[in-house]
Amino acid sequence: MTEATTPTLSGPRTDGPWLFPPAAPDGPAAARRAGPGPAAVLFDRDGTLIEDVPYNADPALVTPRPHARAALGLLRAHGVPVGVVSNQSGVARGRFGRTGVEAVRRRVEELLGPFSVWAVCPHAAEHGCGCRKPAPGLVRAACARLGVPPGLVAVVGDIGTDMAAARAAGARGVLVPTPVTRRAETAAAPESAPDLLAAARLLLRAPGGGGTA
Repeated sequence: MTEATTPTLSGPRTDGPWLFPPAAPDGPAAARRAGPGPAAVLFDRDGTLIEDVPYNADPALVTPRPHARAALGLLRAHGVPVGVVSNQSGVARGRFGRTGVEAVRRRVEELLGPFSVWAVCPHAAEHGCGCRKPAPGLVRAACARLGVPPGLVAVVGDIGTDMAAARAAGARGVLVPTPVTRRAETAAAPESAPDLLAAARLLLRAPGGGGTA
């Protein structure tokens, strides 16, 4: 029995993003963090943390991007909560459902370790929802789950919509370009880094320029 459902693409959507895992019973851990660097770092999924396989709901196809494990390990070692903010229009288009998103999430965490929050937009661009990047809803929802204001959070992604979502939410944006990143997106990025580990090191530097990484 296939999990795919009939696409429903008409009309704007007002339901919010999917959030994983359930909220911690003792409250947001990020709110208790102190120290240099951002209060949390939110990563785009496809093309940033893992290789971009269009409409992927197959855990066997999950491959981490270069330096993903090292970058996440560095942030976690400094006590920085990490999360994922991901558009998944394949849900709206009937290619897979929530269990497919969950299967990939579990595989990513097997390979890269646990994330404090996942915020997933299940809508298509035609829905006009407020959570699909470049709208700020995913970033805001993840920040609310973590208990930190967006102004203290960084968003790392590989395309302009990731940076636009960060900007719209009031968060810091760091672009890690890939071969699919357009030249104009790289030029317009507020900050950029050649790879994920360099991005993590950039984010951990003290405001005055001294590094802590």
